[in-house]
Amino acid sequence: MKMRGARILVPGATGQIGEALVNRLYALGARPALAGRDADRLAKVAASCAGAPARTFDAWDLDACAQTVDWAASELGGLDGVVVCVGVAAFGPATDVSDAVAEHLTAVNALAPMAFLRAAAPRLDAGGVLAAVTGVVAEAAPARMADYAAAKAALAAWLTAVRREQRRRRVNVLEINLPHMDTDFAHRAVQGESPNLAQGLPVEEAVQAVVTALSDGARLIRPGTTTPLEVVR
Repeated sequence: MKMRGARILVPGATGQIGEALVNRLYALGARPALAGRDADRLAKVAASCAGAPARTFDAWDLDACAQTVDWAASELGGLDGVVVCVGVAAFGPATDVSDAVAEHLTAVNALAPMAFLRAAAPRLDAGGVLAAVTGVVAEAAPARMADYAAAKAALAAWLTAVRREQRRRRVNVLEINLPHMDTDFAHRAVQGESPNLAQGLPVEEAVQAVVTALSDGARLIRPGTTTPLEVVR
């Protein structure tokens, strides 16, 4: 995907990673559409991108997710990509997590990204990109993060299957498998307190990897062995 002129919807644009990504995309000449929950912060991010189109939504409202795709396509005159940056964590033993919290985690971390990408896929032409943030918890399944990790693992499996389905259409499907990042994400958990974590990876590292992956048609971003992040084509 060529960044200049690319029409890209970023759900989760009010989070630290989403906001930084939107600003980088705009700086590279892309035409972003912003979606987020925090109306005030969303307005500020949109203003920093010369009044880019912006819309509020709640990730647990799956109909709103799909409708946001329709809105973005209308505002931008089509879509070339969607990068979903929404997510929420919870901490504590699985036996302490209520069914309501588990349902919320599944909706925000798995079903909402799926709803965005499912609605967007038919709108994309060859070279378009469907992308979402998962995380190392999807593979590591740490203790005291069972439902959070399960939701991210479900999303990762879904992305793998959709990648196979979209191959003939030459629509790229990108999984953004990030390690612990230097953000306040863990401190905004819906339940429990995060464990003591080492210094996270700078947000700009993730943003640079995402931009590279979008440009190169990559299928995966993951923690690297010789570099903090590896882009897999």
